[in-house]
Amino acid sequence: MARILTGIQSTGTPHLGNLLGAIIPAIELSRDPKNESFFFIADLHSFTTIRDPKLIRENTYATAAAWLSFGFDTEKNLFYRQSDVSEVCELNWYLNCFAPFNRLKLAHSFKEKSDRTNDVNAGLFTYPVLMAADILLYDANIVPVGKDQLQHLEITRDIASRINHIYPGTLILPEVKVDENVMLIPGTDGQKMSKSYNNIIDIFLSEKKLRKQIMGIKTDSIPIEKPKNPDRCNVFKIYKLLSSKEQSEKLKAKYIGGNFGYGEAKKELFNLVCKKYKNEREKYNYFIENKEILDLELSKGAKKARKIAIQVLSRVRSNIGY
Repeated sequence: MARILTGIQSTGTPHLGNLLGAIIPAIELSRDPKNESFFFIADLHSFTTIRDPKLIRENTYATAAAWLSFGFDTEKNLFYRQSDVSEVCELNWYLNCFAPFNRLKLAHSFKEKSDRTNDVNAGLFTYPVLMAADILLYDANIVPVGKDQLQHLEITRDIASRINHIYPGTLILPEVKVDENVMLIPGTDGQKMSKSYNNIIDIFLSEKKLRKQIMGIKTDSIPIEKPKNPDRCNVFKIYKLLSSKEQSEKLKAKYIGGNFGYGEAKKELFNLVCKKYKNEREKYNYFIENKEILDLELSKGAKKARKIAIQVLSRVRSNIGY
């Protein structure tokens, strides 16, 4: 059985890009009986930028509710909050002592802010090391990542190899699974959907707010009566990702036929989102209104995770002389 580990930062409600690009594929992977999945909410990582205690808690609940609303099985797999397993912080220290300074300077998470170091804290600089601790603490065999996270996994393997060179057999080196077919989800402005670009679609919003978000998708100014190229339209690109082939072909014909405005296309996308994710939206709202269920699920997962973390950390401590 392969042990698969995935973490997601608690920086707010997961948007459509998070769902299609990470959460839904990860849940599908967890349904394979040959796999044992460890999914955690990386709330310690979010502390590098978020300092509001209420916001940290609310973001964690929103992330947990999204995972559960899409059907993640917490009985078969482990689902926990990173901060509930404090052993990760001790392992983080041991790994820090083997992490090359120059390698961390090249990490994307630091490099993109290195020209304004006054805004960089030590937590952000050592972000890849905590990520390594998240993985190595559970003897993970496989870590699915997008191409943008590949560097961090290379750092994880490098640190583990350095430790194993001096203390053989201490850590399991994880295999990296890069999904070449990970969907690039366009945002409302055509760029990659991202909270940092403020171009997201949050499917868990109320219908009124969701409609406003979708109606705000940027389009060109071709008149209603003129034919339009659907492949150049942000609305159609998103619609095509969510719809059946038959549905997308019907909408495509309307674009090409003319006398069809972008406003109508946005309404069709809105209706599709509401219909496609009706059950998930209802479940999400139920969990948010009953947070004690989320606390129970996360606590249950943390107890299971800690049993493994304690065993691995005990092995590490013994091998390095503590």
